[in-house]
Amino acid sequence: MRKLIFVFALIAGVAFGSYAQEVGVRFGGVNGGGGAAVDGIFSLGKFSRVHADVGFFDSAVGIDALWDFLYKPLQVEKSTFHWYAGVGPSMTIGDVFWLGVSGELGIEYRFAGVPIAIGADWRPTFWIIDDTRFGADSFGLNVRWVFGSKSSN
Repeated sequence: MRKLIFVFALIAGVAFGSYAQEVGVRFGGVNGGGGAAVDGIFSLGKFSRVHADVGFFDSAVGIDALWDFLYKPLQVEKSTFHWYAGVGPSMTIGDVFWLGVSGELGIEYRFAGVPIAIGADWRPTFWIIDDTRFGADSFGLNVRWVFGSKSSN
């Protein structure tokens, strides 16, 4: 329970310290399982952000808090297509507790004049606790509402 409170406090702290946010839904792989997740982006700077998810599947809850250390436009500075890469902790809380490290590689499109972003990403995960294994089957589709403005847009 302390770990769960710590993760939520970390996400809330990043949210209050950021200058732009996005909130939406992620469909597809959530911690190696199918389902849907509440998806959020918390900007840390022009080319850095936290991509966090809380997912619900198979009577368990999955939590990811990934630091996208690369968030760049494709080709030109004012492009509406962006690519990103990141890494961070992932956990699943249910009948069994899982803890691991996930990577993230994705692309997203921001609609001009409409505060909506649509993206697709791949999240391979190296699970450390409860069992050591590697999963490369987590693909997702993200649809988010964009609040505020981003300096990289």
